[in-house]
Amino acid sequence: MRLFSQSFLYDDPWSIVSLAFFLRYPNPYASHVISCDVISRSTTASGTLSTTRLILKRGALPKWAPKGIMSRAESWVIEESEVDPFGRVVRCETKNLDHVKVMQVEESTELREVENGKTLQTTHARFVSRFGWGLTKRIESHGLNKFKANIQRSREGFALVLQLLRESHLQPFALGADGHFVGSFHKMKDSSSYTEPWLKGYDKSNPRQTDASPSYPRPSDSGTWSSVKTWLRWG
Repeated sequence: MRLFSQSFLYDDPWSIVSLAFFLRYPNPYASHVISCDVISRSTTASGTLSTTRLILKRGALPKWAPKGIMSRAESWVIEESEVDPFGRVVRCETKNLDHVKVMQVEESTELREVENGKTLQTTHARFVSRFGWGLTKRIESHGLNKFKANIQRSREGFALVLQLLRESHLQPFALGADGHFVGSFHKMKDSSSYTEPWLKGYDKSNPRQTDASPSYPRPSDSGTWSSVKTWLRWG
């Protein structure tokens, strides 16, 4: 078993960092992510929001990997998160659903509001292989080293989404005392206003929810936003 732990402090407030976390795909630094779908979302009695997403990722096997060790270099990942608007914290757990004998990767992320209005991200990861044949430690070490190498690209992609939110003048999602989790974002591919996937099942007949969804102006066609739209158009 191999372990990884890292903390990172964002200058941005918790509300916008949390929103960026759920909007982090797609981005030019995450071309390995093929799809990301919400499969369930619900609010709890205590007012927190629980979400389960299914993510398909593409990878590459090392040259030393035995032939036929995996039928395909893709993996389904389950992501389970909880947003606590009162404690100002997001907790998220992810793990791969297939190829678990070769290697199981379990990752936990926490986004917590700290002093001075900043946001602390804490990440822990565990790598466990049950493959055997004298390759267990080598596989686990490869997984850990690959994870470390991808941290910087992941951080750059996250920073890009944060910048897009700033440029589009998007208001942070509303996390009110009544437990509603409301947000809007401009769809990247055509810049038209739409409701983010986490609002599927959102009750528009409820006037409190409807009133909490203002109409935001279209983002500027310059700067980072323009670059990402170009990438989405031709990528």
